Amino acid sequence: MMLSLSLLVLMTSSTTTMGFSSSFSQRKIQQITTKRTIIDSTKLYSNDNDEEEMKTLKVNSIDVLNGVVTLPGSKSLSNRCLLLAALSKNGPTKVKNLLDSDDTKYMLQALDQLSIRVDTEKDSDTVVVHGGSGPILSEDKDIELFLGNAGTAMRPLAAALCFSNSDGGKKIVLDGVPRMRERPIADLIDGLQQLGAGVECVKETGCPPVTIHPKKIQGGKNISISGKMSSQFVSSLLMAAPLVDGGEEDIVIEIKDELISAPYVALTINLMKQFGVDVQITSSDNKNDDVDANLGIAESLELALPTPRFTIRGDAQYVSPKEITVEGDASSASYFLAGAAMTKGNVEVKGCGLDSVQGDIEFADVLEQMGANVIRTKDSLAVNGLKEGFTKLKGVDVDCGRIPDAAMTLAAVALFADGPTTIRNVYSWRLKETERMKAIVAECTKLGATVEEFRDYCIITPPEKVKEDVEIDTYDDHRMAMTFGLVACGEQEGLNVIIR
Repeated sequence: MMLSLSLLVLMTSSTTTMGFSSSFSQRKIQQITTKRTIIDSTKLYSNDNDEEEMKTLKVNSIDVLNGVVTLPGSKSLSNRCLLLAALSKNGPTKVKNLLDSDDTKYMLQALDQLSIRVDTEKDSDTVVVHGGSGPILSEDKDIELFLGNAGTAMRPLAAALCFSNSDGGKKIVLDGVPRMRERPIADLIDGLQQLGAGVECVKETGCPPVTIHPKKIQGGKNISISGKMSSQFVSSLLMAAPLVDGGEEDIVIEIKDELISAPYVALTINLMKQFGVDVQITSSDNKNDDVDANLGIAESLELALPTPRFTIRGDAQYVSPKEITVEGDASSASYFLAGAAMTKGNVEVKGCGLDSVQGDIEFADVLEQMGANVIRTKDSLAVNGLKEGFTKLKGVDVDCGRIPDAAMTLAAVALFADGPTTIRNVYSWRLKETERMKAIVAECTKLGATVEEFRDYCIITPPEKVKEDVEIDTYDDHRMAMTFGLVACGEQEGLNVIIR
């Protein structure tokens, strides 16, 4: 949770110009201010062991949040960039604005174990990846990769490492923390086995560890998988598809039921295009063949829902773009925008905007629906108080299937809205770093809200007064830390919150 705690420090610091702690990329807060001194952030990270020593972080009441924030790189994009750079020919690839987080550290560690050379430049947010021009070569010994709780490393690597330029590669085992062993991966394994991959997970649970016997895999196959559980399974198959020994035989991936979190798949396809691989999008029911001929990727995918079909040419190969900059993290933007809306402040976040490939920018639309005054440019988003006629944010009923990460931020905003808020289509919460549905329900209830929990949605009715000095459990989940840190921005005098 290092990134989350650093963002909390930045959001709650006294009036000053600050950068991230030295443990992080030097992302700068150009001017993020509050009307009270909240914490002495210098005591949080004086060395690499401080995170282990710190048990709680108290965030005191924030009257108003104002400032300009330059976002750190997107977590989803960071690990995708690293993997595609490792698979590309005509490199090396310089990756700029790489997020420094647990997920990227596990990916970099795995690439190092797999003998992919990655050089870190003087600025810690820039690396140079020396790709292997196709499948990552099997070592002459078995390899075990520990990936913590990093889903953005586990799923893509589980797919990519199945492919080899020859048969008979040594065994690769992917494993993680106990929670990772509870996170389903069976649908991805099923898709890979349909391709002919030598891969399996634990049959009884459908979860990691994942055992891989890399081999040469031919193209010319149609596979059908479920898209209901996680869009990462689809993204992982898409990114691995160009590694087939395909010649002219295409790979076709069909969604047999329903694709959730479609913007994340569009993000993947956009990135693949930057690395020289095109993905054709049609509908599995043939209602819109060649729908992507004259439309953008996101629009094409939207028309193909709920059961899109993806086709990747058998002769597709990743080609290094030489240099790529990771877009600012739209999920992180949600916290600062929400804080501004809750305190009627003025905050601009730079690094993602109208031109963003990330679905979480749509969280700004939700805030606008609640009454926030939202300003958009091609590379920035801002909240400047409330719209005319609004004195308080109002509760909403919204489908958050496209923005499941930012939807957590909405839970904190809902605690202070006028009327109940219904957060729908977020079953994927249950499969994340923790069981987020139950975690959201538990912590909102601690704060005094009435929360009704259903399979894939919840209804949050705010209390007349949010309870003060509540200790919030984060379940070792960075988004729980950031979400409930926002409670201190509530329009209530003396409202402090303690993040464990």
